[in-house]
Formats: sequence, C-alpha cells, structure tokens
Amino acid sequence: MLSARTIYGEIFDNDEAFGLFCSIAASGEAQGGWENGKIAALVPGSQAGLAAKIARHGADEDKHGRIFAALLRKRGLEPVAVPPDADYTMRLEAAGTGLAHSRLRRGEELTEAGIVTCLAHSRVTGQRASAQMRALLRHAGDRPGIGRAVRVISADEERLGGWRRMVVLRMPARRNALGGPVTAQPGRA
Repeated sequence: MLSARTIYGEIFDNDEAFGLFCSIAASGEAQGGWENGKIAALVPGSQAGLAAKIARHGADEDKHGRIFAALLRKRGLEPVAVPPDADYTMRLEAAGTGLAHSRLRRGEELTEAGIVTCLAHSRVTGQRASAQMRALLRHAGDRPGIGRAVRVISADEERLGGWRRMVVLRMPARRNALGGPVTAQPGRA
C-alpha cells in the first residue's frame, strides 16, 4: 500500500518529479511574496501596522521561494514550467478568490473590503501551505538534502499562525445557559 512517506520518497528520488515539485513550490512562494509586497504597499497609511505584517509575510514567502530554488540548484536541476493546473494561486484568482493581479498592478490604495479580501485569501493559502509543510515535515523532515529546508519553512509557517485551525462559529447548543427569556439585542447577531 502506498503511504505518504513512500510517495514523498519517490518524488525526492526522481529528478524529474523533484524538479517539478520544487518548481511548483518555488513559483507559488515567489508569487505569494510578490502579492504580499504589492498588498503591503497598497494598504492605507492608517493601517501601517498591518502593512508591516503583510510585508513581513511577503518577505518570508520570497525566502521560501529562494529555498526551493536552491534545492533545485543543489541537485543540478533547472526550474521547469509550472502546469496551469498546479498553479494554485491563479486557480483561486480565476475562481474569484482574492484580489486579481490586474487590480494589484493598478496601484490603487486598498479599501477596507479589499484588505479583508486579501487577508481571507492569505488565510486560505497560508493554511493550505501550513498543512502541506506539516505533512512534508512528518514524512521528509529527516531526509538528507531536503530536511533542513523543510524544517526552516515549516517553522516560518508556526510563527505566521498557519498551524492554528480556523475557528468555526456556530450557534450554542443552549441559547440561554443562564436562564431567563432570550431577547435580541440591537446591533448583535
């Protein structure tokens, strides 16, 4: 039976599969770095603290892209073209998730709604990356030649909060646990 460790082993033992794996990862990370850099530059001055956090996340994404590119060079491989089906960020954009690259290129200051859209998109992609890095760490973190890179990237993803699960809001089982009549309050959901 195939296990995740076996599949990762086959990817890392085969130059063609390893080249595609690292090319997809490097491209996605570099793209995320560019997006976060543009978003940070477009955040209004009143949100300078948020802009700094977004810029830092973009710098981490760039660093991760360089790490994957270095893994290719270390193995003597050239990056390969990323198939459109494997370009996760562009697939999300095509589905209407996040801000379009054309919007980011225009250089217009982001509105509050635009910032929320960016943060939601970042959360979705960050959580996906974190889950992938946890799996990679579990199954290949001790592998020579890639283990250190996996550990570095995985640690950057704890720090960014990607390891925490998203919160799900739901109606409490007991709507009025303290007793008394349930009354709606204005302005409350």
